[in-house]
Amino acid sequence: MKTNRFLMLLKTRGGLTAASVAQELGITNEGARLQLLKFVEEGLVSASNESTGVGRPKQIFSLTPQGNSKFPDTHAELTVKLINLMRDTLGEDALKAVMDAGEVFGKDRYMKELEPFSNLEERIAGLTEIRTREGYMAEYTKDEAGYLLIENHCPICAAAKSCQGFCTGELNIFKQVLGSKVEISRIDHILSGDRRCAYRIAETQ
Repeated sequence: MKTNRFLMLLKTRGGLTAASVAQELGITNEGARLQLLKFVEEGLVSASNESTGVGRPKQIFSLTPQGNSKFPDTHAELTVKLINLMRDTLGEDALKAVMDAGEVFGKDRYMKELEPFSNLEERIAGLTEIRTREGYMAEYTKDEAGYLLIENHCPICAAAKSCQGFCTGELNIFKQVLGSKVEISRIDHILSGDRRCAYRIAETQ
C-alpha cells in the first residue's frame, strides 16, 4: 500500500481532529471525517474523545500500530535475525564491538557532510536533512529554549528494540557532530511508547 496523505499527516503531527486534517489537506471537514472513519474501520486509525472542559468532547484521530506499520522499517526481520545470531554465537562483547564501530563510521560520515556549516542552526538543519534522507522524517524547530530535533519515524525500530545500542549510538553521534558546546537530551522516545523521537538541543555558556 502506498502511504496515504492522511496517514502521513497523522504520522508527522500526531493526533488530530477531522477539522484540523481538513484544514491541513485543503478538503472539506465532512470529506476528512469520512476518510478517517474508513481508516478506523480498517484498523489503521483510532478515534478517541478528548474533553477540553467546555462544550462537546473533541474526537481525536491517531495512528494505530497497524497504521504505523505502513511506514517502512528497513529490512526489519533480517536485521533482527543477524543481531540475535551475532549475540548467540559471538556474545555481547562482539555485538558491542560492532555497534561501536558502526557509531564511529556514522560519526565520521555525518561530520564530513556537516563540515561546510559553521553555526549551530546550520549544522542542525544539515543533520535534519541527513536523517530525513535516511528515513527518519526529521524536522526541527527553534524556540526560546534552543532547538528541537524531531524524528517522526524510526526506520530501524525493530532492530532498536532488539538492541538499544542503536539508540545510544545515535545520541552519541548527535553530541559529537553538533559540537562540545552543545547540550543534547532525548525528551521523546518511540521505544518508550512516544509517537516520535525528539531531542532538545541548546548551546551551553
